[in-house]
Amino acid sequence: MKYAIISDIHSNLEAFERTLLEIDDIGVNWIICLGDIVGYGANPNECVDIIRERNIISIMGNHDVVACGRKEPIDFNPIARDAALWTRNELTTENKDFLNNLPQAKEIEDFLIVHGSLSDPDLYIFSNEDASMEFHLMDNYNICFFGHTHVRIYYVYLNNLIENFYDDNIGINGDNKYLINPGSVGQPRDRDPRASFLIYDHKDNEVKFIRLEYDIYSAQEKIILAGLDKRLAYRLSVGL
Repeated sequence: MKYAIISDIHSNLEAFERTLLEIDDIGVNWIICLGDIVGYGANPNECVDIIRERNIISIMGNHDVVACGRKEPIDFNPIARDAALWTRNELTTENKDFLNNLPQAKEIEDFLIVHGSLSDPDLYIFSNEDASMEFHLMDNYNICFFGHTHVRIYYVYLNNLIENFYDDNIGINGDNKYLINPGSVGQPRDRDPRASFLIYDHKDNEVKFIRLEYDIYSAQEKIILAGLDKRLAYRLSVGL
């Protein structure tokens, strides 16, 4: 099986559509989304519609939780809070229901998918120390894909040692455990504004990270025309 792993689309239709074109050109068995389909960007309904229409396997992100009304954005910064509440107002009832019914984590074949971490869907994995606690929760699984940080990275656990890498390709070794973040489709935060995702080839035990140029200007223009904070548009240009 070959999987495309995407995360943190954040209502960025231009980045999402460009990513799907590339995925379709590559050819995969399944597309998997690690959450935060909505939030920040100006096309929440269009992005959820695509997830539903294409039967993309998805889990719930922290922005999805707020957008569907299950939780209030009490721990969001003001910009994120305003965007989340705007998104909630924009979403159709059908799309809110869809988001509300997404699981917070899922087992796929012999690997795990989460939004933030295994221990807490809202927890960020930013360091080897953060990753250490999560590796001990992986039990019989040696791969867990996670999102939330918008940073492309992977952590490897072997013989009680943890290392992190930013390589473009990973050869999966069954003796190791891996925490792998594909980065963000719609709002990268690693100072590279290109959309980010990965391909996991289960048969060949390989992971390949991919970055794509997309029409950032159109995504920015929509954010501004929607009345959302202009800083949400600016950050797309700089990958922050």
